[in-house]
Parts: sequence; structure tokens; C-alpha cells
Amino acid sequence: MKRLLAFCFALALLTALVAPGVSMAQDTMKNDSMQAPAKPAIDITGKISGDGKTFVSDKDGKSWTIVNPEDVKGHEGHHVILNAHVYPDKMQVHVMSLKMAK
Repeated sequence: MKRLLAFCFALALLTALVAPGVSMAQDTMKNDSMQAPAKPAIDITGKISGDGKTFVSDKDGKSWTIVNPEDVKGHEGHHVILNAHVYPDKMQVHVMSLKMAK
């Protein structure tokens, strides 16, 4: 009888430890399949703000928030050509590279 009780307890403990890992793995797979594919980077000409946190496009004068301002450091206030991923729904750009405009 003691053996049966010990076996049931061990089985319950093992199930409790393994089950959360299984459900976490399933959740991770769901999240990966639900992500939208990345949009291609495009070139945009405009000016970076003095604080380096926004970009104003020459084409339409729209102001975009720079997601990664550390990548434009040293170019604050400059007229540049950005190669960036554009997120129009959030009015954000993620800068991949930049060069000074002429």
C-alpha cells in the first residue's frame, strides 16, 4: 500500500513539473506563427530632429518617430537619406543605415 501511494505521489509530481513546460512550448509556437513578415527597408530623404528622436520626410513633411535613436547619434539636425523599415500605422521608422544627403 505504501508503494502504491509513493508511486502515485511521484507520478503526480512528475506530471506537475512536465505539464507547464509542454504548454509553454505550445504557446511559443503560436506566437511565432502569428508574427507578420518584416517589410523591406526603403530609402527616405529628410531631416533628423535636433534631439535625434524624430525624422521629417522631405517628400510629404510628415514627422516619424525613430525607434532606434542611438543609430542616428551624431547626425542630429542633419539632412540625410535613411534606409529604414517604415511602420505607417505607428508613424515610426527603424533605421537600418543612413548617409548624408547632398
